[in-house]
Amino acid sequence: MEKTEITTYSLLNSISTPNDLRRLSVDQLPEVCKELRQDIIKEVSRNPGHFAASLGTVELTVALHYVYNTPYDRIVWDVGHQAYGHKILTGRREAFSTNRKFKGIRPFPSPEESEYDTFACGHASNSISAALGMAVSASLKGEQQRHVVAVIGDGSMSGGLAFEGLNNASSTPNNLLIILNDNDMSIDRSVGGMKQYLFNLTTSNRYNQLRFKASRLLFKMGILNEERRKALIRFGNSLKSIAAQQQNIFEGMNIRYFGPIDGHDVKNLARVLKDIKDMQGPKILHLHTVKGKGFEPAEKAPGIWHAPGKFDPETGERFTVDTHNMPPLYQDVFGETLVELAQKNPRIVGVTPAMPTGCSMIKLMQAMPQRAFDVGIAEGHAATFSGGMAKEGLQPFCNIYSSFMQRAYDNVIHDIALLKLPVVLCLDRAGLVGEDGPTHHGIFDVAYFRPIPNLTLSSPMNEHELRCLMYTAQLPDKGPFVIRYPRGRGVLVDWRCPLKEIPVGKGRKLKDGTDMAVISLGPIGNIAAQAIRRAEKDKGLSIAHYDLRFVKPIDEEMLHEIGQTFKRIVTVEDGVVKGGMGSAVLEFMADHNYTPNVRRIGVPDQFIEHGSVQELYHLCGMDEEGIYSQLIK
Repeated sequence: MEKTEITTYSLLNSISTPNDLRRLSVDQLPEVCKELRQDIIKEVSRNPGHFAASLGTVELTVALHYVYNTPYDRIVWDVGHQAYGHKILTGRREAFSTNRKFKGIRPFPSPEESEYDTFACGHASNSISAALGMAVSASLKGEQQRHVVAVIGDGSMSGGLAFEGLNNASSTPNNLLIILNDNDMSIDRSVGGMKQYLFNLTTSNRYNQLRFKASRLLFKMGILNEERRKALIRFGNSLKSIAAQQQNIFEGMNIRYFGPIDGHDVKNLARVLKDIKDMQGPKILHLHTVKGKGFEPAEKAPGIWHAPGKFDPETGERFTVDTHNMPPLYQDVFGETLVELAQKNPRIVGVTPAMPTGCSMIKLMQAMPQRAFDVGIAEGHAATFSGGMAKEGLQPFCNIYSSFMQRAYDNVIHDIALLKLPVVLCLDRAGLVGEDGPTHHGIFDVAYFRPIPNLTLSSPMNEHELRCLMYTAQLPDKGPFVIRYPRGRGVLVDWRCPLKEIPVGKGRKLKDGTDMAVISLGPIGNIAAQAIRRAEKDKGLSIAHYDLRFVKPIDEEMLHEIGQTFKRIVTVEDGVVKGGMGSAVLEFMADHNYTPNVRRIGVPDQFIEHGSVQELYHLCGMDEEGIYSQLIK
C-alpha cells in the first residue's frame, strides 16, 4: 500500500495509536490538535476527500481518544465525513494518502478495516441506535468497564432514526454518552456565570459521586423509584434551560444534558469527558464547533469546502478542470431542465433531503425559492412530504441519491405508489459512484423498485433522454415516475434539445444486427455501443443494440422481436444483476417460452469496494473491455 511522505511534527510523528496519545500531558493536547489539523489540510489538498467536517472535529477526536480506552471503549461516528482525524490517530497516518483510492484505505470508517472503527457510518443518523445496542450488549455481558460514545452532528439529528434511537435511549437502562457536534447554532448565551457554575457543578466527579450515593440511599429507603428518578432528571434539565435562557429538545427526556460548550477547547473538553465518563445512565454532551475550523476559506464557505477537490493549502486556491467544450454533469442537466419545466408548469415543486447543491436543486431554489424545499437528512420524510403535496394537486420532483433512497422504501410504497400519486422520483448517483464506495453505490434501485405496482421505472441513455423523460414525467396521468441517472458527465456537448414526450414503456432500437442482440439500460449503453463497434470491426460480427429505456413497464413488443429473432442476448446495466434489468428480460423470455442464451453484465452479488468509476467498471467486467469479451465469446 502506498505511503505518504512523512512531515516532521514535534508530537504527531510519535503517535501511532491512541495509547501513544494517552502518554502525553493535557497541556500538550493543543499542539497535537494543531499538527493533526495541518496534516489533514496537507493530505486532502492533494488527495481529495471530505474536508471541512473533519477540521471541525479535531479537538473532539483528540479528546475522545485521550480520555477513553479505545478500541475497548467504543466510539461510534455518525457519517465518516468527520472522522479523518480519527483515522490518522488510529494507525493509518502513513497510509492516509491512499484514502478513497482503489485498494487504499476506505472512504468511511469500517470495522473491516480497523478495530477502532466500531460500526459502518456511510449514511447519517444511525450512531445513536448502534451505540445504544453496543451499550446494552456491554451491560448484558457484564462488561461494566466498557464505555460507549455516539458522535452525531446536528445535520444527522434531522434524520428520523436518530430520534428513534434517542427515544429508546431515554427508556432503556444504559450508560451511553451521546455527543451532539453542533456546528451551526450559536452558544453566546452559554458563557453566563450561573450557567457556567451549573455546568461545572454537574460535571464534577465529587458532585456526581454524592448524587449517586444519595440516589442509592433514597432507593433503599423507598423514597425514590425509577419514575421519580426520571422526573428529577427532567426537572434538572429544565433548571439548566432556565439558567441558559434557552430551550432544547432534550429537556423532556430522561437523559442528562450538559452544554453547550466550546468544542475547540481541547483541554476543557478532555476534563469534561473525564468528569462525566463514569456517570450512570444516558447522557448528552452538546458541543459547539466550527466546520472547517483552522482553514479560513473552509470556515467562510463550509458547504463549498465539504469536498473541495485539490487545492493549494497555503493560499486556499482550488484547482479546477477546464470544462469548456465538455459534456455537462447529469446533475446540472437535471437542475436546468427542472427550472425550465417549472417556468411552464406552475404545479411543479422541488424536494431534496439535504443535497440541494449536489443534485442541482439549488438552481430551482435560486430561481423560485418558494417552490423548492430542502427537508434535511430525512429521505423518508422527503418521499411522504412529496406524496402529501401531490395528493393536493402539486407535481413534486423529489431528488434523492439512489443509495439514500433505500431509506425511503416503505414511504415510496405506502405514501406514493399505493395512491398512484404523481411524484417524480429522480435518483441521482445511480450505479457505481466511485470513491465513496459500497455505502454510496446506487446499484440496488432497479431491483428494489421493480416489484412495486403503479411505478414507472426509467433510465436515460444521454442528456437528451433525461430532459425528455423529465418532461414526460410531469405530464397528466403519469403517476409515480422514477428516473435514475449517474453521477458525473454525460456524452453530449450540445445537450439542450426540444422537450417532447417519450411513450411510457417504449424502448429504442439503436442499430440492426443478425448475430446477437445487446439490451442496455441507461448511460452505460454508450460504453456498450463502443464495445459493439469494436467487436463488429475485430470479429466481423453483426450485433443489434436496443436501449430499453423503461424497466417498468417493459417494452414487450420490443422483447418479443428480440426473442423471436436472436438466440444470443447480452444485457448490460449499471446495477445489480440479481433482480435487475437482465432478470426482467430473463423473466419475460421464460414467460413467453423463448429460450435464448442470455448473458447478464452488471454488478455481481457482492458489495463493491471504492475506487474510480473506471476502475470499478473494470473490476465488474462492465467497461468496454469486459463487455467486448462477452460479445466475442
